[in-house]
Amino acid sequence: MRAGRLLNLVLILQNGARFTAADLAERLQVSERTILRDIDELSGAGVPVYATRGPGGGFQLLDTFEQDVPKLPPGLAAPAGQLRRVRVRVAPAALQLAMLTGRPEGWRPRPGAEAPPDRPDWLEGSFRFDSYDAAIRQLTALAPEVEVLLPAELREAMTVVGREIIDLHS
Repeated sequence: MRAGRLLNLVLILQNGARFTAADLAERLQVSERTILRDIDELSGAGVPVYATRGPGGGFQLLDTFEQDVPKLPPGLAAPAGQLRRVRVRVAPAALQLAMLTGRPEGWRPRPGAEAPPDRPDWLEGSFRFDSYDAAIRQLTALAPEVEVLLPAELREAMTVVGREIIDLHS
Protein backbone atom coordinates (compact mmCIF):
# COMPACT_ATOMS: atom_id res chain seq x y z
CA MET A 1 0.00 0.00 0.00
CA ARG A 2 2.73 2.46 0.96
CA ALA A 3 4.88 1.70 -2.09
CA GLY A 4 1.91 2.32 -4.36
CA ARG A 5 1.16 5.59 -2.59
CA LEU A 6 4.79 6.73 -2.96
CA LEU A 7 4.69 5.88 -6.65
CA ASN A 8 1.42 7.80 -7.08
CA LEU A 9 2.96 10.75 -5.23
CA VAL A 10 5.90 10.82 -7.65
CA LEU A 11 3.53 10.56 -10.63
CA ILE A 12 1.47 13.50 -9.34
CA LEU A 13 4.56 15.63 -8.74
CA GLN A 14 5.99 14.85 -12.18
CA ASN A 15 3.73 17.28 -13.97
CA GLY A 16 5.92 20.13 -12.69
CA ALA A 17 3.23 21.89 -10.68
CA ARG A 18 3.51 22.81 -7.01
CA PHE A 19 1.14 21.07 -4.61
CA THR A 20 0.38 21.81 -0.97
CA ALA A 21 0.35 18.98 1.54
CA ALA A 22 -3.44 19.41 1.76
CA ASP A 23 -3.80 19.03 -2.04
CA LEU A 24 -1.68 15.90 -2.05
CA ALA A 25 -3.47 14.46 0.97
CA GLU A 26 -6.84 14.95 -0.73
CA ARG A 27 -5.66 13.38 -3.99
CA LEU A 28 -4.18 10.34 -2.23
CA GLN A 29 -6.90 10.16 0.43
CA VAL A 30 -4.51 10.21 3.39
CA SER A 31 -3.68 12.72 6.10
CA GLU A 32 -1.34 15.69 5.63
CA ARG A 33 0.95 14.10 8.21
CA THR A 34 1.21 10.98 6.05
CA ILE A 35 2.10 13.16 3.04
CA LEU A 36 4.87 14.84 5.03
CA ARG A 37 6.26 11.43 6.03
CA ASP A 38 6.06 10.26 2.41
CA ILE A 39 7.83 13.40 1.14
CA ASP A 40 10.56 12.76 3.71
CA GLU A 41 10.79 9.13 2.56
CA LEU A 42 11.08 10.16 -1.10
CA SER A 43 13.76 12.71 -0.27
CA GLY A 44 15.70 10.08 1.66
CA ALA A 45 15.50 7.77 -1.37
CA GLY A 46 17.06 10.40 -3.61
CA VAL A 47 13.94 11.82 -5.26
CA PRO A 48 14.55 15.60 -5.48
CA VAL A 49 11.38 16.90 -3.83
CA TYR A 50 11.64 20.40 -2.45
CA ALA A 51 9.35 22.68 -0.50
CA THR A 52 8.54 26.35 -0.98
CA ARG A 53 7.14 28.20 2.02
CA GLY A 54 4.55 30.94 2.14
CA PRO A 55 1.60 31.89 -0.05
CA GLY A 56 1.67 29.87 -3.24
CA GLY A 57 4.11 27.44 -1.66
CA GLY A 58 4.08 23.70 -1.67
CA PHE A 59 6.04 20.68 -2.83
CA GLN A 60 7.42 19.97 -6.27
CA LEU A 61 10.15 18.03 -8.03
CA LEU A 62 13.28 19.61 -9.40
CA ASP A 63 12.84 19.97 -13.15
CA THR A 64 16.08 18.03 -13.66
CA PHE A 65 14.55 14.89 -12.14
CA GLU A 66 14.92 11.89 -14.47
CA GLN A 67 12.04 9.49 -14.10
CA ASP A 68 12.47 5.75 -13.84
CA VAL A 69 8.77 5.33 -13.13
CA PRO A 70 6.61 3.60 -15.75
CA LYS A 71 4.11 5.84 -17.47
CA LEU A 72 0.39 5.16 -17.22
CA PRO A 73 -1.05 3.26 -20.17
CA PRO A 74 -1.97 5.55 -23.09
CA GLY A 75 -5.43 7.04 -22.79
CA LEU A 76 -5.33 7.17 -18.99
CA ALA A 77 -2.67 9.84 -18.64
CA ALA A 78 -4.32 12.93 -17.21
CA PRO A 79 -3.64 16.54 -18.03
CA ALA A 80 -2.06 18.46 -15.16
CA GLY A 81 -4.35 18.83 -12.16
CA GLN A 82 -7.14 16.56 -13.43
CA LEU A 83 -8.16 13.06 -12.47
CA ARG A 84 -8.44 10.35 -15.08
CA ARG A 85 -11.92 9.55 -16.33
CA VAL A 86 -13.16 6.41 -18.03
CA ARG A 87 -16.16 6.55 -20.34
CA VAL A 88 -18.60 3.70 -19.80
CA ARG A 89 -22.08 2.48 -20.57
CA VAL A 90 -23.73 1.15 -17.43
CA ALA A 91 -26.96 -0.61 -16.44
CA PRO A 92 -29.15 1.24 -13.93
CA ALA A 93 -28.61 -1.50 -11.29
CA ALA A 94 -24.82 -1.18 -11.59
CA LEU A 95 -25.00 2.61 -11.37
CA GLN A 96 -27.19 2.35 -8.28
CA LEU A 97 -24.65 -0.03 -6.69
CA ALA A 98 -21.81 2.37 -7.54
CA MET A 99 -23.71 5.27 -5.99
CA LEU A 100 -24.43 3.28 -2.82
CA THR A 101 -20.88 2.00 -2.33
CA GLY A 102 -19.06 5.06 -3.64
CA ARG A 103 -16.94 2.82 -5.91
CA PRO A 104 -16.29 3.68 -8.64
CA GLU A 105 -16.67 7.34 -7.75
CA GLY A 106 -17.26 10.56 -9.60
CA TRP A 107 -20.12 9.49 -11.89
CA ARG A 108 -20.79 12.07 -14.55
CA PRO A 109 -23.55 11.40 -17.12
CA ARG A 110 -22.72 12.16 -20.74
CA PRO A 111 -25.23 14.71 -22.07
CA GLY A 112 -26.97 13.72 -25.28
CA ALA A 113 -25.64 10.17 -25.29
CA GLU A 114 -27.96 7.63 -26.89
CA ALA A 115 -28.50 4.19 -25.42
CA PRO A 116 -27.76 1.20 -27.64
CA PRO A 117 -30.90 -0.34 -29.20
CA ASP A 118 -30.39 -3.66 -27.42
CA ARG A 119 -30.06 -1.97 -23.99
CA PRO A 120 -32.34 1.08 -23.99
CA ASP A 121 -32.18 1.60 -20.22
CA TRP A 122 -28.35 1.78 -20.03
CA LEU A 123 -26.73 5.15 -19.39
CA GLU A 124 -23.51 6.56 -20.82
CA GLY A 125 -21.15 8.60 -18.70
CA SER A 126 -17.82 8.44 -16.96
CA PHE A 127 -16.26 7.47 -13.64
CA ARG A 128 -13.14 8.91 -12.03
CA PHE A 129 -10.19 6.69 -11.12
CA ASP A 130 -6.86 7.21 -9.39
CA SER A 131 -5.07 4.42 -11.27
CA TYR A 132 -5.34 1.92 -14.07
CA ASP A 133 -5.40 -1.00 -11.60
CA ALA A 134 -8.19 0.62 -9.57
CA ALA A 135 -10.23 1.08 -12.76
CA ILE A 136 -9.91 -2.60 -13.69
CA ARG A 137 -10.67 -3.80 -10.15
CA GLN A 138 -13.69 -1.55 -9.60
CA LEU A 139 -15.20 -2.00 -13.05
CA THR A 140 -14.79 -5.78 -12.86
CA ALA A 141 -16.88 -5.68 -9.69
CA LEU A 142 -19.75 -4.19 -11.77
CA ALA A 143 -19.44 -6.68 -14.64
CA PRO A 144 -21.42 -7.71 -16.68
CA GLU A 145 -23.48 -4.54 -16.19
CA VAL A 146 -20.79 -2.13 -17.37
CA GLU A 147 -19.19 -1.63 -20.77
CA VAL A 148 -15.94 0.35 -21.07
CA LEU A 149 -16.03 2.64 -24.10
CA LEU A 150 -12.84 4.67 -23.68
CA PRO A 151 -9.90 4.47 -23.37
CA ALA A 152 -9.44 1.57 -25.78
CA GLU A 153 -6.51 0.21 -23.75
CA LEU A 154 -8.72 -0.25 -20.71
CA ARG A 155 -11.45 -1.83 -22.82
CA GLU A 156 -8.88 -4.36 -24.07
CA ALA A 157 -7.65 -5.02 -20.53
CA MET A 158 -11.22 -5.65 -19.39
CA THR A 159 -11.62 -8.13 -22.27
CA VAL A 160 -8.56 -10.03 -21.05
CA VAL A 161 -9.88 -10.09 -17.47
CA GLY A 162 -13.27 -11.30 -18.73
CA ARG A 163 -11.64 -14.14 -20.65
CA GLU A 164 -9.61 -15.12 -17.58
CA ILE A 165 -12.82 -15.29 -15.55
CA ILE A 166 -14.49 -17.43 -18.23
CA ASP A 167 -11.47 -19.79 -18.36
CA LEU A 168 -11.48 -20.10 -14.58
CA HIS A 169 -15.16 -21.02 -14.47
CA SER A 170 -15.43 -23.28 -17.54
